[in-house]
Amino acid sequence: MERQAMIRWVGLALLMGGIGACTGARVVENTLDEHFGHRFEGQAPDGRATLVITPPDSSRQYSYYPAPIDTLHVRPASSVDTTGGEHVGVPVEVLVKGALPDACMALHQVRQERVGHLVTMDIFMRKPSGAICASVVRPYRFYVMLDGEYEPGHYTLKVNTKAYPFVVRAAAGPPGT
Repeated sequence: MERQAMIRWVGLALLMGGIGACTGARVVENTLDEHFGHRFEGQAPDGRATLVITPPDSSRQYSYYPAPIDTLHVRPASSVDTTGGEHVGVPVEVLVKGALPDACMALHQVRQERVGHLVTMDIFMRKPSGAICASVVRPYRFYVMLDGEYEPGHYTLKVNTKAYPFVVRAAAGPPGT
């Protein structure tokens, strides 16, 4: 009886190890939304319209609000060695996805500030004061370049009070180093 129990236990352990190996060895491919420089113009395949900030109508008054954000992708450029061995920082862009709550809302402004490894960014939307607007949820995507260049390391991007950690990886050296 003990031998049968031991065989079952060993069989179960091998089965679980095999399942773990299959799922653990899986290669995860990045989506286009995670690639630096890739942008959808107009409407993306996910149904979100790509927005840009346009100047407001100077003859109207507006109310301003933090823009709603569903997801955010921080996309550092691949590190490039352009100085013969000395590492250079890389640009970083951010893909913001959200949904504007009515037909009148528009993206208004992005403010950013960097102190060391902390980047604070506020994204605002505007609505004409007194406007009566259709209550239509409008999914959007918006691309923002962070100011400056980023050396390899760990950073935190704080957007409209929510923190998003990201990493800038060092350039891979030449083969054989």
